[in-house]
Amino acid sequence: MVRKSLAVLIAFTLVSPATAAVITLSSSLFGASGGSGTASFKVDPDKGQVGYDLQVKDIGTAVAAHIHKGAAGAGGPPVVPLDAPGSGKSQGCADVDKDVAAALIADPAGYYVNVHTAAAPGGAVRGQLSK
Repeated sequence: MVRKSLAVLIAFTLVSPATAAVITLSSSLFGASGGSGTASFKVDPDKGQVGYDLQVKDIGTAVAAHIHKGAAGAGGPPVVPLDAPGSGKSQGCADVDKDVAAALIADPAGYYVNVHTAAAPGGAVRGQLSK
């Protein structure tokens, strides 16, 4: 009986998918006009979700926010939409492709947070992601 139970346990372990951990990423945001902020993220690659808390100050009214693919100093396409912190703060959870979630975890420095305003449509504050 013990051998059969052990065999079932081993077989279950071999065919069960591995569950990836939820990973925390963060970013300090800075802008040329003196604005600043912070962003923290909980990335769940199994669910394809990115939970976030975004705070900015001294930038005026934010009209958009995203995580973009791109190294420090380089521009890139948005890959995760975030609610604009119009009042200075926003939080939520964005559904993303599981491959995007895995890529954020694998190479956070290859992505940056950008918060846009009407006066700074290219981005009022920006910061690279880190673990």
